[in-house]
Amino acid sequence: MSGQQGHIAVLSREVLENLISTGCRVFVDATVGGAGHSIGLLDRNRQLHIIGIDRDQEALDRAERTLEGYSDRVTLLRGNFSNLKELLEGIGVTSIDGILFDLGISSYQLAAGRGFSFNDDEELDMRMDTRDALTAYEIVNSFRQDEIARILYEYGEEWQSRKIAKAIFDGRRKGRIRTARELAGIVSAVKKKTGKTHPATKTFQALRIAVNDELGSLSKGMDTAAQLLSRGGRIGIITFHSLEDRMVKQRFRGDDALTVLTRKAIKPGIEEIRSNPRSRSAKLRVAEKN
Repeated sequence: MSGQQGHIAVLSREVLENLISTGCRVFVDATVGGAGHSIGLLDRNRQLHIIGIDRDQEALDRAERTLEGYSDRVTLLRGNFSNLKELLEGIGVTSIDGILFDLGISSYQLAAGRGFSFNDDEELDMRMDTRDALTAYEIVNSFRQDEIARILYEYGEEWQSRKIAKAIFDGRRKGRIRTARELAGIVSAVKKKTGKTHPATKTFQALRIAVNDELGSLSKGMDTAAQLLSRGGRIGIITFHSLEDRMVKQRFRGDDALTVLTRKAIKPGIEEIRSNPRSRSAKLRVAEKN
């Protein structure tokens, strides 16, 4: 059984092959999104109960529709996976057999008009959870120039961070920078395009990470997941840029309670990249609880 999905789950076959250990019963999809991974796991494993978590209510609504035929084996929760322990305790779960974090942004979110896409003409937002206070609009229009430069450098690994921050600062003197399209235009005016990558890619990545505290959430989420995993349970994390991947690699290697199962990160094959170009930067790392 499968749902109608505009968003294609990356590395879905690799997740199915590497995340479910013997006796796995309770599995957490910590970023359920469009439920592409969850539906594959439920199809393949009849004994599995999935707890799907997402910060984005629209994503949960889509997941509910996609997983309608499995409602007896699915529990959906709204929240940030940084609060994993509290979310699970709220439904009486204190131990899990497996967990997946897919840290990519979905095609639905790119099309949601929240400023994730370079072409958005809606007001800059970039919140995954619309209940949060901080927006990209506030950072771009209110933060000091040096603070914007720091965000772009630390979270986007943007080597032209100071130049771009100055352009943003100069741009907002003429009037508020209201839309993603305006911001992308400002960045493109000072940074030349190289290859197929949009000049504003790293700037948008940095702002999104800052708005959603993505690295802080990942750190807390990994720590809690490692604690909650039962013996032989597995944790898998799909990253899309080097900052996240380094964090995951170091966290896995530095925990004596985990055995790393992926000596090298699993990457998508040529066919997957061809059918889903957004998957090209994806990396999956898996570890097992001792």
